[in-house]
Amino acid sequence: MNFITQNDIRDIPKLVQEALELKASPLAYRHLGIGKTLGLLFFNSSLRTRISTQKAAQNLGLESIVLNTNDGWQLEFEDGAVMNVDKAEHVKEAAAVMSQYFDILGIRAFPTLENQVEDYGEKLINAFLKNASVPILNMESSTQHPLQSVADLVTIEEYKAVKKPKIVLSWAPHPKALPQSVANSFAIWTQAAGYDLTITHPKGMELSPNFVGSATVEYDQKKAFEGADFIYTKNWSSFNNYGQSLQNQDDWMVTQEKMNLTNNGYFMHCLPVRRNVVVEDAVLDGSQSLAIQQANNRTFAAQAVLKRMLESL
Repeated sequence: MNFITQNDIRDIPKLVQEALELKASPLAYRHLGIGKTLGLLFFNSSLRTRISTQKAAQNLGLESIVLNTNDGWQLEFEDGAVMNVDKAEHVKEAAAVMSQYFDILGIRAFPTLENQVEDYGEKLINAFLKNASVPILNMESSTQHPLQSVADLVTIEEYKAVKKPKIVLSWAPHPKALPQSVANSFAIWTQAAGYDLTITHPKGMELSPNFVGSATVEYDQKKAFEGADFIYTKNWSSFNNYGQSLQNQDDWMVTQEKMNLTNNGYFMHCLPVRRNVVVEDAVLDGSQSLAIQQANNRTFAAQAVLKRMLESL
């Protein structure tokens, strides 16, 4: 079993419940991973994903080994490449070799935000899917961050007061252009879980239609916030004007005044977050902020996924 997108999970609500059960009893399946090894390959930096996935593996009895490629190791991904410049190893050999060392291989790789075709074609993670002979775990790819989305759904399940809460995904300002991965994933996973979603952002900051799906798009942020039960805030760069972002959009920062328009709504963010740029202190430090709880749920989201992957071996 690979875990790349929401399509790899047929019963998302059941997976969420499994994560909650593991949260209540994290060592119940420790026997599953005994004698097995998880490889964690990071092409980009990580805090929550790295630590939570290692903790999840530990809870399941899995040994984990981390490899940071920014330490100087570079891979070639082009078929037929003449490797006479800087890259000393091809993904064909690297993936095949690591498949002998690991029982599961996790990959984290951000988009370039320069080549939309290449990024949305998921060149890197697809190369490992093609050349590895062990299951692949997506720890954030060019277009999606499914482990984060599972943790988000677990958090919503814990705190929702009604069966189908009003959920709003809101763009926020940021000093640099960021990937669309978290926003894409949140949009597609919440809808796949059966929730109604409203996406609010300035004009020009649209996401890919493939991820927006049937969500409501509202360009008036305050209107979108009205009566909301959950506000999920994240910056992302433009899909249509690929990799571009908007500056001088301070009025899109989430403030307590805007949160007062909600139905005593909860504030969510995947972290890290720039205080008083994306969200003001009063909201992030307030009683309705779930950012820290979300981060905690990253462990049990990863553990539920790894549990299924181990069971499929």
